Amino acid sequence: MFSNRFDWLAPDNALGRLIAQKRAAGDVLLDLTQSNPTRVGLQYESDTILAALASPAAITYLPDPHGIIPARRAVAEYYRPHGAPLDPERLFLTASTSDAYALLFKLLADAGDEVLIPSPGYPLLSYLTRFEALRPIAYPLRYDDADGWTIDMDVLEALITPRTRAVVLVNPNNPTGSYVKHHELSILDAICRRHDLALIVDEVFADYAAADAPATRVATALDATESLCFVLNGFSKLVALPQVKLGWILLSGQAAAVHAAGQRLETLLDFYLSISTPVQHAAQTLLSSRQGIQQQINLRIAANEQFLQRQIAKTRHCRLLRREGGWYAVVDFTDTLGDEERILDLLAHTNTVVHPGYFYDFHREGFVVISLLPREEVFCKGVRHLLSAGG
Repeated sequence: MFSNRFDWLAPDNALGRLIAQKRAAGDVLLDLTQSNPTRVGLQYESDTILAALASPAAITYLPDPHGIIPARRAVAEYYRPHGAPLDPERLFLTASTSDAYALLFKLLADAGDEVLIPSPGYPLLSYLTRFEALRPIAYPLRYDDADGWTIDMDVLEALITPRTRAVVLVNPNNPTGSYVKHHELSILDAICRRHDLALIVDEVFADYAAADAPATRVATALDATESLCFVLNGFSKLVALPQVKLGWILLSGQAAAVHAAGQRLETLLDFYLSISTPVQHAAQTLLSSRQGIQQQINLRIAANEQFLQRQIAKTRHCRLLRREGGWYAVVDFTDTLGDEERILDLLAHTNTVVHPGYFYDFHREGFVVISLLPREEVFCKGVRHLLSAGG
């Protein structure tokens, strides 16, 4: 009766079960996985946000597969610092970046086709791919102390088969925080043209570059490729409002391919019309006021990361991997604890929650992923617990 896209009855993992038990017992957790910006004590301009969402214009329904023009103009204005004025006709508004992925997978691939996704990477990508009856194929990111994270282009190209339809690039990547560099994007563009593949570039964390992010990073893939490219972004991270559902797809590449993709995408979106009217009327106000909340987030990230660096410098059993952007940190442990033992013991004895690297398909045990967003008092206490375990 039900599809086989997903193991619907898969049991909860051990970490999830223990978290549920702790919460049921009334324990207060030090959650170093908290990545919801609305739950970490940031100060929002609530009156401005709510007034924008209550615009009287939202009472009139104006269905448009692209999204209403004032909202698209507001998004186009966001890209103005990156180059020439952006034609709003190249923009398609969606309910979220997850919504955008689903639409693009429908646009580009048939059941059983393949999409290349980064590893380590955010687990949502493999689920979204499978939900469209496609096969996610992981291409590796490699790390070394000199260059940080880089894409293994030889392996990526070797993974391409006649059923490969697209390459997904997350820039900066989640959770590694690594930006694609200009020379890497050039190589990837050539690979996509050689194999007639589309490039999907997820830029939701692009505005959160680290202070020492390399100058060679690609700030946006907009108009940076000859291959057909779909640039994704949205309000979840950009204005730190994941509950205000607005994302978008921006078409880039050679004119003929952009035109053909745009026609088909317009047809798809005309069937779904998933974006709500109130958020479209609020788009200009929310985008124009993003600097305040982004500044708070960047200050929080910097303070927590500096504390983490200082604490790790006192240890001999772990190192902090380089972060170029985003709001996650990756700690690499060299002790003998296994991932499951580390995270479960940490939670059981100190009420501290972290994510093991295997949640993100790291290539071996020893990696822990933590968010840099929690309140500083929570973060500092949890980090001390984390670093004392196994040391």
